[in-house]
Amino acid sequence: MLERGEVANSWRRERWDSLRLLTPNWQSRLPGVRYEGPDPDGYMTNAEVVELITRFAEHARAPVRTGTNVTSLRRTDDGYEVTTSHGEIRSRSVVIATGACNRPTVPAFAAALPPDVEQLTPFEYRTPTQLPDGGVVVVGASATGVQLAAELRQSGRPVVLSVGEHVRLPRTYRGRDVLWWMDASGVWDQRHDEVEDLTRARRLPSPQLVGTPERATLDLNALVATGVELVGRWAAVRNGRALFSGGLRNVCSLADLKMERLLDLFDEWARTDGGDPEVAAPERFAPTEVPRSTRLELDLRSGEIRAIVWATGFQPDYGWLDVPVVDAKGQLRHDGGTVDSPGLYALGLPVLRRRKSTFIHGIEDDARDVIDHLSRYLADDSRGRVTTGASRS
Repeated sequence: MLERGEVANSWRRERWDSLRLLTPNWQSRLPGVRYEGPDPDGYMTNAEVVELITRFAEHARAPVRTGTNVTSLRRTDDGYEVTTSHGEIRSRSVVIATGACNRPTVPAFAAALPPDVEQLTPFEYRTPTQLPDGGVVVVGASATGVQLAAELRQSGRPVVLSVGEHVRLPRTYRGRDVLWWMDASGVWDQRHDEVEDLTRARRLPSPQLVGTPERATLDLNALVATGVELVGRWAAVRNGRALFSGGLRNVCSLADLKMERLLDLFDEWARTDGGDPEVAAPERFAPTEVPRSTRLELDLRSGEIRAIVWATGFQPDYGWLDVPVVDAKGQLRHDGGTVDSPGLYALGLPVLRRRKSTFIHGIEDDARDVIDHLSRYLADDSRGRVTTGASRS
């Protein structure tokens, strides 16, 4: 195993200070290692995630080469050549487990912002105190965006949240964590070949959730109640002004509708298959309260806004991959983790083989399937080598 930094490097180096997992502790498990503390319904801190992954590395006893940066992977006649910061490695097969969140996504028009407006991504943000005094625009209303907007507002700063497509979920539903419902009802176990629109499913933003001791729901209504101002999707910058879409109401209505459909699915499962006496009665939530009118532009030269936080998603980085398996949008071409090149595999990508693929507890089932395919490939390849060698002799 090759790791560019330390074990759990991204959790050590690329997370803000207050971040907690979105998944409850009882779901934080890896083969042979699971949460063993006193709060199974709580949410792990950064430090606790690092401890879990470190413990798993020790339990698995895998030969991890830390501080080893891969700079190139190319195809050879008998497999692959991996060029690293510590030399070259030849292998018959390779598993790409670099994930889908290697680089923050920042729109090209960010270059047109006034130079005195500070810009940060979630990889750079740590705490509100590092930002200059004054207003902040948080761009993006998925899990990262709503959490940072809430934290910045709590610090006393004026916060404007630019809202695009998002997934709204309550933290708890009918007395249980909403992710318990995702797990128990089988939603997370849906396979990639059962998903109607797989491309769209793999692009879905992370749900509006936060892990807090009080298990609070953090949606747009909760943010507005604290004084966060909502605007539409940031569309462009013109003459120092941020221009926002006027479609905020439609975006929120769609998110509300999809949440209602998911809750209906949970209710149907509870009625027909659940049979859990601990589950409370069905409930519904108020629609997102979109202001009657929202700002369509914001003068970034006025001094009102001193910083921008781009919570606009992440993308993988395959710049080191010298194999033609990346599409025009920068995504790896694969079928359930089997990459479009013999002996090349992937793990840890959205809906790789199941909807739970990118969650810590979701990797085990995917890994078993992918490694089973890899083992068969190596066995077949070995037989092919023996036959070829015999024919040449």
